[in-house]
Amino acid sequence: MRNISLIFRRVVKSVALVVVLSMTTLFAQAQDIKAGESLFKANCTACHGIDKALIGPALEGTTERHDEEWLISWIRNSQAMIAAGDETAVRLFEEHNNLVMTAFPTLSDDDIRNILAYIDDAAAAPAGDATADGTAGAAGGSGQSGDVSNFMFGGLVLVLIIAFLVILVLNRVIRTLDRIILKNKETIVEQVQEDEGESSGQIFIGKLKKFSKNKKLVFFVILGLVAILSSAGWNVMWNTGVHEGYQPVQPIKFSHQLHAGINQIDCQYCHSGAATSQNASIPSPNVCMNCHNYVTASEKYGGEISPEIQKIYNAIDWDPETRTYGDDPKPIEWIRIHNLPDLAYFNHSQHVTVAGIECQKCHGPIETMEEVYQYSPLTMKWCIECHQETEVNAQGNAYYDQLIAAHEKLKSGEKITAAVLGGLECGKCHY
Repeated sequence: MRNISLIFRRVVKSVALVVVLSMTTLFAQAQDIKAGESLFKANCTACHGIDKALIGPALEGTTERHDEEWLISWIRNSQAMIAAGDETAVRLFEEHNNLVMTAFPTLSDDDIRNILAYIDDAAAAPAGDATADGTAGAAGGSGQSGDVSNFMFGGLVLVLIIAFLVILVLNRVIRTLDRIILKNKETIVEQVQEDEGESSGQIFIGKLKKFSKNKKLVFFVILGLVAILSSAGWNVMWNTGVHEGYQPVQPIKFSHQLHAGINQIDCQYCHSGAATSQNASIPSPNVCMNCHNYVTASEKYGGEISPEIQKIYNAIDWDPETRTYGDDPKPIEWIRIHNLPDLAYFNHSQHVTVAGIECQKCHGPIETMEEVYQYSPLTMKWCIECHQETEVNAQGNAYYDQLIAAHEKLKSGEKITAAVLGGLECGKCHY
């Protein structure tokens, strides 16, 4: 029996080692794919889908068609390769109507490898896991795939179940050998007779007592429960306050795909505050009336005014027949989609005007959305990653020109006021 106990201990140690190595490997792979997904959505989705062509070609099978080093050079600066006379680069450029691909000099080799790993993973995913824009979705809520916490949680539960079954089998073998050795003793016969005379409840209690005496098995069960509950709790806390994919029902079905995509109306025509203030601002109905004073989409509704445009008229109490305003206007109760905690300060003008960042960087391919949803997670980690990879271009930027001029005055001993450094901007004090 001593030899059996030694074998049992060795098996348990081997299982524990396999668990640790497996989880380490799975976490590393999932982390690479998750990082690639974030980079892909931030830089690639505006022009490419995984399994369908958008502005550029579909990316499924890219790593099979081209060498990794070639792809790294192509993604970083395709025009440089074309100018250098690379045959493959020139051929691709001509095949896709001489469309110029944006250069990404800030992406490292590892960033590009993570993007390629995500493309392969998304292309291999089942068809039901794909989202509307052709990229793979994440497993779990909000319609996205590759969530590291869910992946680790599922893998950990599976490994724990397998290890638990192995230990149960080994314990069963030990008990069987014990019975074989003691088969000819009277104690076994008496125990069997007592078991036959016991009720089902007594038998269950007896087995429970035997189970409680197996300290190794009890310890493993408790450890497994603690690990499962800890993983579940961590997953819930980690995703608290993250509303990626949030898409409330709005009072008017305003289509960004129609206005910003098909009609190519500039974002700042409606959201005029984005370039000059902290908030992008929701347009008032009078901005809508600049067009819908005449555009009623009646040809689609048998001569009647579009129901959604009629909601605008009702809100401002406008009579399209007499073309007069009434005295009973009502506000349009839009539902805010992108929310930041009160402790976070975000200024649209600093990002749009000073940094020159496009709306799609944070809001995703807004020109393709029939109904707007929260595209980015808007977490601190997501903001920090963007700030770490975004380069500051101070040349020709009026903001930095004024800042440098102020510093030069300070160096020369001149006195400057807070107003020179932007101290009169409303957003400095008013949220």
